[in-house]
Amino acid sequence: MKYSFAKAATLLFLILSLFITSCATKKPVAKNTKKPVVTTKPAPPKTIVQKPEAKLNLPEVEREFRAAWIATVANINWPTKNNLSTQQQKDEAIKILDLLQDANFNAVIFQARPSADAMYKSDLEPWSYFLTGAIGKAPTPFYDPLEFWIEESHKRGMELHVWLNPYRAHHTTGGPITSESMVKKMPEQIIKLRNGMYWMDPSDEKTQDHTSAVIKDLVKRYDIDAIHIDDYFYPYREYNGGKDFPDNRTWNDYQKRGGNLSRADFRRANVNKFIKRIHDEIKAEKSYVKFGISPFGIWKPGFPEGIKGTSQYDELYADAKLWLNQGWLDYFSPQLYWKNDGPQSFTSLLKWWESENSEKRHLWPGLNTIGLRDVADRPTEIVNQINSTRAILKNGAGEIHYSVDGLSKSPAMLNAVKNAYKTKALIPKSPWIKTVALEKPILFVETLNNSVHAKWNTLDNQNVFQWIRYVKYGENWETEILEKDTISENLPMIKNGKKLNTIAIKSVDRLGNESEYEAKKF
Repeated sequence: MKYSFAKAATLLFLILSLFITSCATKKPVAKNTKKPVVTTKPAPPKTIVQKPEAKLNLPEVEREFRAAWIATVANINWPTKNNLSTQQQKDEAIKILDLLQDANFNAVIFQARPSADAMYKSDLEPWSYFLTGAIGKAPTPFYDPLEFWIEESHKRGMELHVWLNPYRAHHTTGGPITSESMVKKMPEQIIKLRNGMYWMDPSDEKTQDHTSAVIKDLVKRYDIDAIHIDDYFYPYREYNGGKDFPDNRTWNDYQKRGGNLSRADFRRANVNKFIKRIHDEIKAEKSYVKFGISPFGIWKPGFPEGIKGTSQYDELYADAKLWLNQGWLDYFSPQLYWKNDGPQSFTSLLKWWESENSEKRHLWPGLNTIGLRDVADRPTEIVNQINSTRAILKNGAGEIHYSVDGLSKSPAMLNAVKNAYKTKALIPKSPWIKTVALEKPILFVETLNNSVHAKWNTLDNQNVFQWIRYVKYGENWETEILEKDTISENLPMIKNGKKLNTIAIKSVDRLGNESEYEAKKF
């Protein structure tokens, strides 16, 4: 109701303004008392056709997904210790976000659920040990860290993707297990591995239901841009001392019910069912929230030819190729943590995954910015991988850096990546996600002595995530991507000897879709 009233009021105001202007400028008609003399038949009146103003040829804005993982498990990236005050935690978060904003990143992958615990207020799982030093203990003074990260990311024009692991129940660095832990609350579904970790049985329906509930709760209550899950499905064999995952209970139950799949296919089928379910449930709750998966970078050895390494298909029971083929996600970020010229070639793997992207979803590889091995110059290798990604993926390019410490703790890496990300970029569009088109913005321009003051807004401001501001000096266009809260700007009338003659503005929604432009010429 508010939207309709505001729109109607704005339109009425414009109509009245035009009417008043028209009345004020109309010349009075002189009264003619003489009878006209008709000599010839008057010519028919000419119809004056006003030519529409030529459409502006605005420059294209760069698009590229640029993200970094923020790991909270084991206090890897944030918070750096589990005994920091609320203010210290906030200060660390701001420092990370400012660094990324300054390097022209446009997304953050924040680990809000390290291991069946929460970096946010949850009624389903306890507060994380990595946040406060005790499972179930809230931060003091109280705040919601996830809410804080979302607000501060959006304020900087960056997306916030909630990263979680669906099955890890307790990490070896996660402190003593208490009555607050999910290990105690779901004893039948959770198994202790030989390395000390606890893992939920992915084939147990209660596991699937619980993780589903956690994800739906996050999507429903928080203004997030995506749900993101990583490479941990069934655990790596090394976590259990090389032994097979001990899921005899669910496997035996399946066989008793007449199941005829092999044990490996049974496991994969349950993971596949879960992935499809999560995708569908996210879209049912909020269609614009993206679903991203970052699996281990090799599907099977030999795919493509010459690739060697662990098989996610056979060890993690993750058929990530199927998920990509079926389009059960919005973006796919295989962890391609290797150099170009080796038995796990970055470029060869990226090209192979692209060949499997039949539904044309986003393909944004994970880069090992902090730990790439066997290269003499890691910053140069990472920049080369960014350039390879651009060459292969064209306008849909993007990548995720693991992790933010690779940037914050290495000035050489940070400078190299900043040089690769010279200007701001919008995220690539997601045309398969249907959304309502944005309204054309409203632009006001006031000419001052040596400058121009521009102000803009739009009737559907609640749907705006960013703005694109265009200015033309002489024949040269300049563009700037601006945060949502920036709705005015003073611009010099003369720049580099050229006069300002055109200003245009577009709004951009959270999926990267642009509105029509509004422009003023003078």
